[in-house]
Amino acid sequence: METGVLPHQGDLLLHPLSNPGAAGLCREMLEVAEEASRAGDFNLAIEIYNSQLADLQQPDRGLCLRKGDSLALAGRISEALETYCIAANLGKLRPEELPVLVETIARTLRGKELGLPVTPNGHNKSSSSGQGGIQNDRECEEDETPDMFSCRLCRCLLHEPVTLECGHTFCKRCVENDSVKDCINCKQQQNKSDRRVNVVLSSLLDKLFETESKARKMWIEGEVLWSKQNLVDALERYNAAVDLVPSSGSLLCQRAELHMEMRNFSQAVQDANSLCRLKPLWTKAHCLKATALSKADRNDEALQEYFLCLALNPDWTKVKLEAQKVLSEVFSSVFENEDMPTPLHPLQGGFATRLIKPPALLQTLRPLTQKPGCSSQDSEFSVAKSTPVGGSSSELCPMSPAKSEQVAGEGSSKSLTEVLASLPVPHGGLKRKHSSDGASSPFNPPSKLSRPDDVNTVQTASGREGRVVPAHLLDSGDLECSLCMRLFYEPVATPCGHTFCLRCLERCLDHNPNCPLCKENLSEYLATRGYNKTFLMEEVLQRYLGDELAERKKIHEEEMKELSNLNQEVPIFVCTMAFPTIPCPLHVFEPRYRLMIRRCMETGTKQFGMCIADELKGFADYGCMLQVRDVKFFPDGRSVVDTIGVSRFKVLSHGQRDGYNTCKIEYLEDRKVEREELAELLKLHDSVYEQANNWFTSLKDNMKNQILSHFGHLPSKDPDPQASPEGPAWCWWLLAVLPLENRAQLTILAMNSLKDRLIAIRRVLIFVTRKRPR
Repeated sequence: METGVLPHQGDLLLHPLSNPGAAGLCREMLEVAEEASRAGDFNLAIEIYNSQLADLQQPDRGLCLRKGDSLALAGRISEALETYCIAANLGKLRPEELPVLVETIARTLRGKELGLPVTPNGHNKSSSSGQGGIQNDRECEEDETPDMFSCRLCRCLLHEPVTLECGHTFCKRCVENDSVKDCINCKQQQNKSDRRVNVVLSSLLDKLFETESKARKMWIEGEVLWSKQNLVDALERYNAAVDLVPSSGSLLCQRAELHMEMRNFSQAVQDANSLCRLKPLWTKAHCLKATALSKADRNDEALQEYFLCLALNPDWTKVKLEAQKVLSEVFSSVFENEDMPTPLHPLQGGFATRLIKPPALLQTLRPLTQKPGCSSQDSEFSVAKSTPVGGSSSELCPMSPAKSEQVAGEGSSKSLTEVLASLPVPHGGLKRKHSSDGASSPFNPPSKLSRPDDVNTVQTASGREGRVVPAHLLDSGDLECSLCMRLFYEPVATPCGHTFCLRCLERCLDHNPNCPLCKENLSEYLATRGYNKTFLMEEVLQRYLGDELAERKKIHEEEMKELSNLNQEVPIFVCTMAFPTIPCPLHVFEPRYRLMIRRCMETGTKQFGMCIADELKGFADYGCMLQVRDVKFFPDGRSVVDTIGVSRFKVLSHGQRDGYNTCKIEYLEDRKVEREELAELLKLHDSVYEQANNWFTSLKDNMKNQILSHFGHLPSKDPDPQASPEGPAWCWWLLAVLPLENRAQLTILAMNSLKDRLIAIRRVLIFVTRKRPR
């Protein structure tokens, strides 16, 4: 094994020596061994420990453990097991003395059997940090991404789905029980108000996944009964649920846990076995099986599963400690006979050597000491051809000459386990605890287990492929808006659980702040304007009703295109006079104008016409286009719209749409003049501007301040009064502040001659100057 992938280099556990002052121990050599271990030169450390042990009259337990750690880290697992057995014979091995052996076996299993990558230091960073013992529960969840119909909190089929303000959907009980108040998908903080079940999604799930929905309901009933300690009835519900969906990993997992609480360990092992076959690479499944086997007193098998858990997740500290505990018990069970003869020196061979290599213990680790199907040259755990240090092969394996020739002839083709399994058990020396269920089952790593595809699963069970929606069950009628009677477009769910198209719901709330179906008050929902699309509904529509949704989208885009044509159908706000370049703030509260403003924003034009009322036609024949600069909504649906005048227009025909006025228009532009007429126009322009400035400066301060607060200062004089098709901005500012009736203002607005407009303004200035009180 390469030292570049060894764990804990420089952090080798130094076991305390039994007799530090014993004759034969050299502290300097031990320090060299420790330094060699820290540098990764484990073979040198092993040689030093061997020499130190050879110089002792009685073996030192701590020194044996140090040697065992070095052998394990060097990849010589079989020899390491022999050394640990010596230490176990000298005194019971404690769990905290076995981390190196456990980590090394798990790491080797990860690389050799599972073929998974091993990081340079042998484990994830978290295991070497101060928080290595903290295991995030989510890390041990299934390694499968939940499909679109699964709750991201419980990772099961949505039950009583609730759609949050952000548009993500979870099980109702998950939302209520989860301590995290932010959405797990978007991290948006959610309102704590009571949420109702999404009616449309709930009905859809029950229809598409009838069997699984029934199983999920029984499953949840079982959880509730379990929480009330009604275990028998809870198990009955779980059994019924498993009968409906036998391939649900999470369900089998929970039933196995319930069996363990009821001390039905055999049944728990059966469920765990099924779970491991179903999900061979799910760490939690193997941990559950290991726990069940351990509680069933089947430590050999439990140890295998713990090693597999650590191979899949090297940083799971809890499992690592359990593996050390079980391994300690396995060692202890071998040497539990109190009448066991006193062992000889570990390097003297003979009876003692056979004693420290119990076949039952190594049989537990058989798959870890020889990979099936590979030769000894490929295995790092095979027995070396060379004679072991401190004794001959005959001393290690006293048997008949024929049998000795057979072993010698095979050389290293047999694993240490196979060789030791043929040894006779010393008289009165070893007893082995076995479960009443029989011998240990052979170890099968996930790479050799059947994959989920090999199991006869229910199609609707959770998996990588996701749930398959029966095409004949899905009908576009299940996903129609009850307001427009068409397929949902941008569906949103209300707090009361009903779903509508976004535009349909907004139009209803324009008139009444109650749900169109159940009449529940939605004032708070309206105030927050939490109109976020329901992501699950959107995904269902796109994936399974793509053609229908495309047609629905096409209709919507055609409507938006029609609404955005500011020549053919211009929305008209019938209110007051508006002028180009002049701000016009509006307070919008009527439902028809709420709709109109929204459409202006949705189409992107952000423009609409402003006209004054007309008793005969409804609104005047001339008006001004307004550009929306900002919209501020109030909790009750009202809004303040900040607009500014853009251009003048003439109405060609009047119309209506969805309650508000519309019209066809043509835009007005001033006629340009040249030569003598231009010179005359410039002279008139300067004269009227001077007259307007004098009038404004002569106003009283209070009146002047009112004008400034509403309209700002008088714009400066334009060098070229014909530069804009609307004429100079100061003319419109003056027309807006002069005390004129709307009809008089409308007459001047309709003029397409700047000269005529200036003459009209001069007459008004003369009139207001004469009428002004002195």
